[in-house]
Amino acid sequence: MNKLLYKTSLALSICLIAVCTACAQKSATETQAKEAAAKVKQNTGTPATATHLPKTTKKMEWNKLTKEEEDVIVRKGTEFPGTGKYDNFYEKGTYHCKRCDAALYSSDSKFDGHCGWPAFDDEIKGAVKRLPDADGQRTEIVCAHCGAHLGHVFEGEGFTAKDTRHCVNSISMVFVPAGKEKKS
Repeated sequence: MNKLLYKTSLALSICLIAVCTACAQKSATETQAKEAAAKVKQNTGTPATATHLPKTTKKMEWNKLTKEEEDVIVRKGTEFPGTGKYDNFYEKGTYHCKRCDAALYSSDSKFDGHCGWPAFDDEIKGAVKRLPDADGQRTEIVCAHCGAHLGHVFEGEGFTAKDTRHCVNSISMVFVPAGKEKKS
C-alpha cells in the first residue's frame, strides 16, 4: 500500500512540476509581448497592433495544393514507395517545386536509386536546402524558395560518382519537358 501511495505521490508531483513550468513559460512570453507593446506605444504614441509586429515570412503567391499534396509538402509526410509518377520516369527536362514552381533538379542528375522514389545525385545550384530532420537521424531537403518538403538526402551509399542520393517525393514536384521551360 505504501509503495502505491509513494508512486501516486511521485506521479502527481511530476505532473505538477510540468504544469508549473509550462505556466511559467507562458507568463514569460506574455510578459515579453507586453513589454514589446509598451515600447511601441512609448515610441509611436499609439497602442501596438499587428501592423507593428515584425513579419516573419514574406507573402508569396503559391500554387493551390490538394489535401494529399499538403500532407507531404506542408506537413512533411511521405508518399508510399513505388507510387509516385516520377519514380520510373526518365524524360529530358527539369523538375520544379509543386508549391512555387522553382526549378529544383535537372533530369541529367536523375538515376534509379532502387528505393521507390525519384533519386537525384545533384540539385540545381541554390535550389534545395538541407535541414536536420526531426528524427535526428536523417537530413531533410526542402525547396530553398518556399520551404516545401521534398524528401531526404543520403550520402555515402555509392550509387553514383557524386555519392549523394536525393530521395524526393514525386508529389512535391512538377516535370517540365526540355524546351518547354518558362521564359523569365
